[in-house]
Amino acid sequence: MLTVVAHLRDVGFIGESYNDDEDHYSVTTGKKIVYIAPMKALAQEVVEKFSSKLKPLGIIVKELTGDMQLSRAEAEAAHILVTTPEKWDVVTRKGGDGSLGSTCGLLIIDEVHLLADERGAVIESVVARLHRWVESSQRSVRLVGLSATLPNYEDVATFLRVDKTKGLFYFGPEHRPVPLQQTFIGVTSHNKKNWFEREKKMDDVCYDVVSEALRDGHQVMVFVHSRKGTGTTAKSLGEHAAMEGELERLFIGDEGYEECDTARAKYIDKVEKSRNKELREHFRNGMGIHHAGMLRHDRRLTESMFNDGAIKVLCCTATLAWGINLPAHTVVIKGTDVYMPEKGTNVDLSILDVQQIFGRAGRPQFDTSGDATLITSHDAMARYLDKLVRATPIESNFIKQLADHMNAEVVGGTVTNIREAIEWIRYTYLHVRSKWCEIWNRVIVLYSLVTD
Repeated sequence: MLTVVAHLRDVGFIGESYNDDEDHYSVTTGKKIVYIAPMKALAQEVVEKFSSKLKPLGIIVKELTGDMQLSRAEAEAAHILVTTPEKWDVVTRKGGDGSLGSTCGLLIIDEVHLLADERGAVIESVVARLHRWVESSQRSVRLVGLSATLPNYEDVATFLRVDKTKGLFYFGPEHRPVPLQQTFIGVTSHNKKNWFEREKKMDDVCYDVVSEALRDGHQVMVFVHSRKGTGTTAKSLGEHAAMEGELERLFIGDEGYEECDTARAKYIDKVEKSRNKELREHFRNGMGIHHAGMLRHDRRLTESMFNDGAIKVLCCTATLAWGINLPAHTVVIKGTDVYMPEKGTNVDLSILDVQQIFGRAGRPQFDTSGDATLITSHDAMARYLDKLVRATPIESNFIKQLADHMNAEVVGGTVTNIREAIEWIRYTYLHVRSKWCEIWNRVIVLYSLVTD
C-alpha cells in the first residue's frame, strides 16, 4: 500500500507531484497502477481493500478479469487495475503507444513464486514483454514482486532486474507477526494399495484435529485437492460428529439450527435461496464448501459466512490459499495427492503450496496465534519434512509453453527472426533458473559464433 500511495503522489494523482512538470510523467512513465493477483477470488478482495482505503482520495479501483469486463473508457478512467496474469498477458499483446499496457507506470505481481507453477510461464512472458518494451520505448515502469514463500529470492530478483543493493527486501520467519504451530501427521495402512483404508484413516485424523480446534472455540479451514472432495470431506465430518454426538455442540451450536445465533440467522434466507444443494445441506451442519466450480455469488456468500462466524468449518480447495484472509485459527491439509491431467496420475502437492496454505492460519487481523496440520501418508511425510529443511528453490516451467508464448511474440511482431527469439529468451526466468538454462546459454553462444 505504501508503494501504491507513493506512486499516486509521484504522478500527481494525490498531494503534490514529485515533479512539477506534469508532462514529464506522460512521456517517461505511465500513471496507471496494475496489480496482478494469482486468482480471480483474490482480485476481488484486493479491489475491495484498495477501494475502501483509497476512497477518500478519489482513487478509482477496477477489476479486470474473466469475470469482470471493462469498457475502454472504464479501463482508462481507473487509476488502479486489478487483474490476473492471463488477462494482462492478453492486454499487453496489443502493444504500442495509446494501448492500455503503455499506460502502466507501476506493475505489482503478487505471489511471484507462481513462476514454478504451470501458470508461471504467463508471468515470465508478461515480465519479458515489459522489460523489452521499456528498453525500446525508453520509458520508466516500476516493477514489484511479492511472495511469502520464495527460497531463492535472489534468482527471482535477477529475473525482475532488481537492484539488489536497494531494491531487494527479505523477511524471514521471525518477522511473522503471529506465531504458527506446524504439525505433520503420517498415516499408515496395512495395505499400501488400499486407497479407501487410507482415506478413512485420514478422515478420522482430520476429525480429531477439527473437533479439538472447535472445542477451543476456533474456526477451521480444511483444504482438499478436488472440488468433489470439499463436499465429501464436509459430509464425512458431519457424519462423524453425529456418531460422536457432537454435531450440535461443536459444529452447529447448542441451540441447534432453528434457534440459531445472530451470526447465522442473517444468512438463513440467503442460503435457502441458493441453488447449490451442497451449500444448503452443509450450512445446516455449521459447515461450508468453497471451490472454483461454484457460482461467484455462492463463493462470496460462503466467504462472508465464515468471516462473520456463521459457519465454523470450511472445506475448500486451493482457491482460498492465495492471499484471501479469513479468520481461521486452524488450517488442515487433508492429503497431498494432486491429480495431474497431463500426466494421468497423482503427484505430490508442492511444498510451496503447503507453505502458502499454512499461511492462512492465524492472520494478524484476526488472531494472535495459529495452528497448521498436514495429514498425508507416512512415506510422503518424510519427503515434506526434507523439503522444508532444504528449502527447495523454485525453477522455471517456461519450457513447457515456450512455443505458445513465442508464437504470440511472432504474431505481435516483437520477434521476427532467430536472433530476436534468442534475445527474447534472455528476458525470461528460464534463462536465469531452470535445468534448461545451461543448454540455452550454450545455444546462445554457439549461435553468436556462427552468425558472427
